[in-house]
Amino acid sequence: MTNKEFGKQLESRTKKFAISIIRLSTSLPGTPEGRVIKNQITKSGTSVGAN
Repeated sequence: MTNKEFGKQLESRTKKFAISIIRLSTSLPGTPEGRVIKNQITKSGTSVGAN
């Protein structure tokens, strides 16, 4: 596997992961605690692809 192929696969995996995290966060309750967890999990789960 070349570096380019690895990069494309990594990008695809991190995008799928971020989408899964966003879907999970939308299912959390709208309570104050739920909003805190939603914010934290969304920020940390989507930062993988950004970095």
